[in-house]
Amino acid sequence: MRLDCGAEKPGMVPPPPGEESQTVILPPGWQSYLSPQGRRYYVNTTTNETTWERPSSSPGISASPGPHRSSLPPTVNGYHASGTPAHPPETAHMSLRKSTGDSQNLGSSSPGKKQSKENTITINCVTFPHPDTMPEQQLLKPTEWSYCDYFWADKKDPQGNGTVAGFELLLQKQLKGKQMQKEMSEFIRERIKIEEEYAKNLAKLSQNSLAAQEEGSLGEAWAQVKKSLADEAEVHLKFSAKLHSEVEKPLMNFRENFKKDMKKCDHHIADLRKQLASRYASVEKARKALTERQRDLEMKTQQLEIKLSNKTEEDIKKARRKSTQAGDDLMRCVDLYNQAQSKWFEEMVTTTLELERLEVERVEMIRQHLCQYTQLRHETDMFNQSTVEPVDQLLRKVDPAKDRELWVREHKTGNIRPVDMEI
Repeated sequence: MRLDCGAEKPGMVPPPPGEESQTVILPPGWQSYLSPQGRRYYVNTTTNETTWERPSSSPGISASPGPHRSSLPPTVNGYHASGTPAHPPETAHMSLRKSTGDSQNLGSSSPGKKQSKENTITINCVTFPHPDTMPEQQLLKPTEWSYCDYFWADKKDPQGNGTVAGFELLLQKQLKGKQMQKEMSEFIRERIKIEEEYAKNLAKLSQNSLAAQEEGSLGEAWAQVKKSLADEAEVHLKFSAKLHSEVEKPLMNFRENFKKDMKKCDHHIADLRKQLASRYASVEKARKALTERQRDLEMKTQQLEIKLSNKTEEDIKKARRKSTQAGDDLMRCVDLYNQAQSKWFEEMVTTTLELERLEVERVEMIRQHLCQYTQLRHETDMFNQSTVEPVDQLLRKVDPAKDRELWVREHKTGNIRPVDMEI
């Protein structure tokens, strides 16, 4: 479905006369709101479904309030071109996208149906409710600290005198996350190098001939110690190989084209913001032209009344036509501005929710691969332990008496002891 939305988004206000005149009990999970034109619509807070038709507790039955469109011309900041208060314009449209699964009532947080110029404020070509006169807005995702609720305004650039768009901050967050992911991959690579060097040194040491002449059961235990080093070296080589394939490589290759995609996204939102600024400049230009035409018409009318000029009534009609044309031009410019702002608003909500999803996905991906690292580390410790178990078994069998017996049997020179010499 689509909701009409002008420069000011809809607010929660009492229903207009003749519509929803009596209190209606909605089914559980449903809430009602008003569009900028005073048309009531309904939002299911559980499924995020949005509909113009009043939901009924009986399945398949709904009540529709019927179309309710304002016949008033478009406005800027809540005013008609003539300067009288008005409802927000009707012609701009905004569709509530379902692609992200997080679409909610985009308009529940704005001013009521009747606007005045003091109810809005324009900052960097974007129209906001005035903080001094507007009630507190309802967040799009009130139960979360969501990107789509907190990055509408621009922020002062700490590095200079300019400002940074809220969307730009979110983009910087994404790019920083990509850089952190890359650095984590490089860190794991350094860990792999340490493992490889350690394994190489262990294998080399296992071939060392020191104490190779030890004999007996102790000699067997010592030989097993050296063999365990070679076994441990193999364990660490396998560990380093798995770190590369199961941790380092996935971290490095995750979203290889991410920067390029973010650049496209940045350009898209920036183009919409530039278009909005251009539309706003056109509104201001048209407003100025209307003021001049009205001033000219008023001056000619006064001159005719006090007979200070010979201007004919045809001149007055001509000035009036020009004033009317200027008013039409202003209304057209306001209409285009509201369409541009609605498009920017819609794309901001959709894109920020997508960036939020991407960040959750990135964090979860890194968490899973770091868990894989710890799992591999535990496995390595277990395998290392298995390499020394044969050493433990042989060390428990070391018997100095037995070793002495074997050695004596092999190297004995005789068992007849010397006696005293006789005279």
